[in-house]
Amino acid sequence: MLIDELLKYDVYSPLIIGILIVAGFLVGFINTLAGSGTIISYSVFMALGLPASYANGTIRVGVIMQTLAASLTFKKGSVLDIKKGLLLGLPTVLGSIAGAQIAVNIQKDVFNYFVGAVMLLMLAFLLFNPQKWIANSEGKKTEIHYFWQFIIYFFIGVYGGFIHIGVGIFLLGALVLISGYDLLRANALKVFIVLLYSPFALLVYMYNDHVYYGIALISSIGNVLGGLLASRLAISWGTKFIHYFLFVIILLFIAKTFGILNLFY
Repeated sequence: MLIDELLKYDVYSPLIIGILIVAGFLVGFINTLAGSGTIISYSVFMALGLPASYANGTIRVGVIMQTLAASLTFKKGSVLDIKKGLLLGLPTVLGSIAGAQIAVNIQKDVFNYFVGAVMLLMLAFLLFNPQKWIANSEGKKTEIHYFWQFIIYFFIGVYGGFIHIGVGIFLLGALVLISGYDLLRANALKVFIVLLYSPFALLVYMYNDHVYYGIALISSIGNVLGGLLASRLAISWGTKFIHYFLFVIILLFIAKTFGILNLFY
């Protein structure tokens, strides 16, 4: 297999297995509470020698495992609205298939700057209107017709299928600011929606031979553990904890996107 020749290290050595599991844990934890944690997987996978397109496909296995574990925990904690998740998940699934098809053929550098700009806007919402995220606003705002929600979630799905990094933050923004959920229930829905679309995106990457299964399965062990811990903390500590965690993650994501973090190493 050609990809085996590109790897710089022995994936099955104890050191690399340990690194993959720890990285997977961090990704599962961050993604479950906010989003953008997948950038850790990208960095580790590419450091091991995987091309970007293969890293983009390989991370999907761990995403499925972590969202499945977290969704079951949220459901057990009675904070996950399955019916609403299925309704909003439909356009997201359709969009993810289109996004994955695009991703196997194009470069994403310019797109990253667009994402960074949107994250700045999201940060402004967190800073200047925090109660919209923390308070339970469900049923207190004017209903937006499902057609427009369909369009919004479809394009979020396109982005998620395309690169996945940051999709959780976009979903949280839509679920809180558009669909009217408080941050805890929005977080549970976000995880469930990602679980719905990820297998479809993964199938596209598998069909195009853009998945390295050894790395994917090892790191997914950490993904599951991180997802389980984060979902339990979210239920126990509530919306304020998620709000502050989300704020920090968005800030770091913006710094990374615009190269600010690069000044320190």
